Amino acid sequence: MADIKYEIKENIGALSESPKGWKKELNLISWNGKEAKYDIRDWSPENEKMGKGITLTVEELKKLRDMLNEMNL
Repeated sequence: MADIKYEIKENIGALSESPKGWKKELNLISWNGKEAKYDIRDWSPENEKMGKGITLTVEELKKLRDMLNEMNL
């Protein structure tokens, strides 16, 4: 399996934290040297390991924001 290179450009915040210290975070990340995208996934302490996640463009993130704002939570 090929190595995946990433650079966390901005840590926006943590959504939750597990008892083992893993955090579900929203970050702006550049994957394999490409343009940075918004990313939600679980990260181990020190961000050396990651879980599966979802990557969103600015347009997708705005649409998600609008959908969440329309929900009656």
